[in-house]
Amino acid sequence: MRWPRWTWRPGWPPRRGWWWALGGVALVVALAYGAAFMLDEPMRRSMEQRLNAQLKGYEVTLGRLDFHPFGFSLDLENLTIRQQSNPEPPVAHIPRLSASVEWRQLIRARLVAEIEIARPMVYVDLKNLREEAKDPTPVKDKGWQEALEEVYPLKINLFTITDAEIVYTDEGPFKPLRLWNVNFLAENIRNVRSPDRTYPSKIWAGLRVFDHGRLEIDGHADFLADPHPGVLANVTMEGIALDYFKPVTRRLANITMKGGELAADGNIEYSPAMKAIDLRRAEITGLDVEYTHQTKGTAPEKKAAAKVQQATEQVAEKPGTLVKIAELDVTRSRFALVNSATDPPYRLFLSDLAVKVRNITNQSEQGLGDINLTGRFMGTGRTTAKVRYRPAAPFPDVAVDLAITDTDMTAMNELWRAYGGFDVAAGDFSFFSELRIKDGVLSGYLKPLMRNMEVYDPQQDKRKNVVRRAYEAVVGALSHVLENRPRDEVATRVEISGRVDDPNISPLAASARLIQNAFIKAILPGFERRPSRGR
Repeated sequence: MRWPRWTWRPGWPPRRGWWWALGGVALVVALAYGAAFMLDEPMRRSMEQRLNAQLKGYEVTLGRLDFHPFGFSLDLENLTIRQQSNPEPPVAHIPRLSASVEWRQLIRARLVAEIEIARPMVYVDLKNLREEAKDPTPVKDKGWQEALEEVYPLKINLFTITDAEIVYTDEGPFKPLRLWNVNFLAENIRNVRSPDRTYPSKIWAGLRVFDHGRLEIDGHADFLADPHPGVLANVTMEGIALDYFKPVTRRLANITMKGGELAADGNIEYSPAMKAIDLRRAEITGLDVEYTHQTKGTAPEKKAAAKVQQATEQVAEKPGTLVKIAELDVTRSRFALVNSATDPPYRLFLSDLAVKVRNITNQSEQGLGDINLTGRFMGTGRTTAKVRYRPAAPFPDVAVDLAITDTDMTAMNELWRAYGGFDVAAGDFSFFSELRIKDGVLSGYLKPLMRNMEVYDPQQDKRKNVVRRAYEAVVGALSHVLENRPRDEVATRVEISGRVDDPNISPLAASARLIQNAFIKAILPGFERRPSRGR
């Protein structure tokens, strides 16, 4: 087939006219881009000044600005943010930030913007946090939102972050907390104002946590809620290594953590009308926790106790606040208590620890919660505990049943030395207790049972001085006098009663003090006097 030959019709411009038209367009484009190029540096300086005028306590440097006139978009390159009190290293570095019109929204007659931040790096250390804590200006008044709005004149409707990295470094030889491959999407941000607990904007975030952990957030938000934005989202995490939190827990509450992984799934809601954490399912495996009690009234312990008390009071039966743990399982773990306030210090622990938590909440209408625990006390004593919990204001109702059987007493020699001044050569230790808290009153009993206890062993004690050996011989003789002869056991029972609503001490601390005093009284009947610690 032969194609028809083009012919010029009357009224059409000649070929030369087309070339002139195209040349004119090209010239306009070249002039526009040339003008934009000439304006890039003045715009960069102006942008940098406006950003710094909005921020409080931080300073921004902007490496380059590229304005694209025909797309009405711009790119910011090498944007660096420094804390003025600790300028090095920078708090954040953004290789590229792009802002443009969200063209698909023009179909709906909406002129809004989209912003994309690519590969940002955020670096925070303990000095940054301490300076931030000292600053009286709240974070919401630091000007971050206003600074972002200075980047582009249109209201932001689509916001994305791709391949971000966030690193926190603490003091000491600890691994940094690292979040990487962070991706975030928020769309439909400029939706009309919505009723309470209505979230029109889609949000999603996915990231890697530490070495191999994963975290995903999938939900909706109301960015225009007053006085602060609201969010409702499902949170899923797996393989979160808890060992990384070691420096934080040690400093705040004298807690040392080793190993352990966390997997969890649940909902969070945070808005002016509702604050909720609804944990559907969580599992912690292989965690080794050690709590160290130092001298009475040490700062970390007082601070931690105050925060626990304050948090408990803030959420207990409070309307619009829900904290719920539907299922939490702890397996293959270990918990230890070190008391360094005694002379000598001692250490008690539970190995092979398994805990099942069901339906623990702060709202009474959610029903009765329970905790079941099993383990090995000091590696040998079979331990079971059952806790029943019902939230109530101002104090919850709690029932605890505890049984420890057949613990090797020699594993507890540090405790015997601290409170009794003697060693044990042989014996089995058991312990039973029922405790109740009702209307702010703690009641119940502690009942230790010591069977076949041998305090004085000439071979074990041959290096001790004469006074020490004599004392332990007397203790051993007294234990035989107190024994139930048919069973070769020493037993006593101590009743507990007292209020836990002292305004000068938290309910948790008051309960612990009552139980500790009763425990020592129960396990060491008649052995209050001790000789000098010579050996």
